[in-house]
Amino acid sequence: MPLSSPRPRKLMHTRRIECVGYLRKDGLWDIEGHLTDTKPYSFPNQNRGHIAAGEPVHHMWLRLSMTEGLEIKEVEAVTDAAPFAICPEITANYEKLVGLKIGAGWTREVHKRVGGIHGCTHLRELLKPMATTAYQTIYGAKLRESRISGKPRPAPKTGKPPQLNTCYAFSETGEVVKQEYPDHYTGA
Repeated sequence: MPLSSPRPRKLMHTRRIECVGYLRKDGLWDIEGHLTDTKPYSFPNQNRGHIAAGEPVHHMWLRLSMTEGLEIKEVEAVTDAAPFAICPEITANYEKLVGLKIGAGWTREVHKRVGGIHGCTHLRELLKPMATTAYQTIYGAKLRESRISGKPRPAPKTGKPPQLNTCYAFSETGEVVKQEYPDHYTGA
C-alpha cells in the first residue's frame, strides 16, 4: 500500500540512491552505490556557472569490494558532478576504508577516517545504505546456497543471529524469532 494522497504541493528536490550487490568471479563481493541530487528548476552556481533543471547537482559513485566476512579490500569513489570544483579532490581519501569491517563500530570508524573535512558528506551518507546492501547481498546469497544444497542455515559465529533485537520483526519475544530461531525465542 503506498502513502496516502498528499496535499497539493510542488516538487523542489529529488535525491536518488541506488545500491547494488555483486559476486565477483574472484570470490570478492562488490557493493556499488550511486547518488544523484536534482532540482526541477535552473539556478546559478559559482563554480559551474549554471545548473539546469534536472541536471545533477550531485552525481556520485562508490564501490566497496569486500570479503564474505565484510572486510573492505578495495574502494573506488567518483564524483561526476558537485557544486564545487574541488569536491572530486577528496574521492581518493575513501581508500582509507580499506581494512575496515562492516559491523559493530562501522559508522564510528568511517567517521574517524573520512568524516568532516576528510571526506564528502554525500559519499559518507551513501556508506550506510551500502553497508545494509552488503548484508542483504552476502547473507542472502549464503542463505540461498544453504537452501539449494539442503544444508542447515549457517550458524552465527557469536552464537546468536546477528539480526536478533535489531528491529521490531526480530524481537527475541516475537513471532519471527519464534519461527526462524526458536532456540533464541524468549517470549511467553
